[in-house]
Amino acid sequence: MILRRISVFALLLAMTVSASAGVLPEDRADVLYHLYDGGGVTIDGPSVLVRKKVGKSISVVGNYYIDMVSSASIDVITTASPYTEEREQWSLGMDYLHGNTTMSLNYVSSEESDYDAETVSFSVSQDMFGDLTTLTLAYALGDDLVRRADDPTFERTLDKQTYSVGITQILTKNLISTLNFETATDEGFLNNPYRSVRYFDAGSALGYSYEPELYPNTRTSNAIGLRARYFLPYRAAIEGEYRFFTDTWNIDGHTAALSYIHPWREFIFTGKFRYHNQTGADFYRDIFARAQETNFRGRDKELSPLTSYTFKLKASYELLNDDGNDYWGFIKKATISASLDLLHVDYDDFADLSAAAPLGSEPLYKLDANVFQLYFSIWY
Repeated sequence: MILRRISVFALLLAMTVSASAGVLPEDRADVLYHLYDGGGVTIDGPSVLVRKKVGKSISVVGNYYIDMVSSASIDVITTASPYTEEREQWSLGMDYLHGNTTMSLNYVSSEESDYDAETVSFSVSQDMFGDLTTLTLAYALGDDLVRRADDPTFERTLDKQTYSVGITQILTKNLISTLNFETATDEGFLNNPYRSVRYFDAGSALGYSYEPELYPNTRTSNAIGLRARYFLPYRAAIEGEYRFFTDTWNIDGHTAALSYIHPWREFIFTGKFRYHNQTGADFYRDIFARAQETNFRGRDKELSPLTSYTFKLKASYELLNDDGNDYWGFIKKATISASLDLLHVDYDDFADLSAAAPLGSEPLYKLDANVFQLYFSIWY
């Protein structure tokens, strides 16, 4: 069945050193294990990423990633059977440095039993004004194929395009900020082929029946984000973030986060709190008044009005550094890191049907999940 991405790219970004204009990424290798457990869903698997410079102007990167999924989520147990599946992803990329300009090209491919995705992305970053300002332009094109595990004749396409611009500015010797704007357009099959919506039905013993959900075949979203990091006198740092999201489905989202980073000897400790609030899509209903009440209809809880809170703890330990000559063969530096995210989501208009309560008295659904990551990094 389709695995709706829980943040695959976020996991990869946690491992990856992004290229900055004027500087190629360092030669580096990362091995990651991640585990998501919450809401009846367990997702875990390894990822391996390797970066290597080729001469003075080119850096190449490759990544291989596997997800093992076991799902008995609230969406599944109310209208389908629990399932397990595997998702495999690999990517290749290259950075080219010319003066103060860095050009990056990446290709990502993922496969699962009923969903294939391919994404090509390109970005250009330019340092300006004595390297105090970095401007980045990026474009990504996605080509996805949606299928059904129980229907070999079912096959739908989904095309995605993303445009983004970002500017990073060093404001003072202690303060750096980044402003990003992104717009994305999706066209094709946007809903889950397995999910259903419910509607009032006096002839049913439950008081309601189900019909397939039906989404618009286009979606355009815009997001703007601001991030600032302030370095404190004792080597620690405070980071604040805010992001506003809006789309043509009438979803408005606000996300804010505050982090504290504290180094101590060979350790770096990070604490982060994230708050997110969003409105629901205009075609979302927990229950519809009748069958085919509207032209479009959905009951995906992630399209409902909701509020989420995430508390993150992370610790990194430097096993080896390149300040001296204590190399491990070709390894110049090595770190090990572990992080734990505690996620809580309150859904404001999504009934918990697993409670088996009478129609109209079902409690609202709440989700608690833990995300654990452990990764080992070496520089060579």
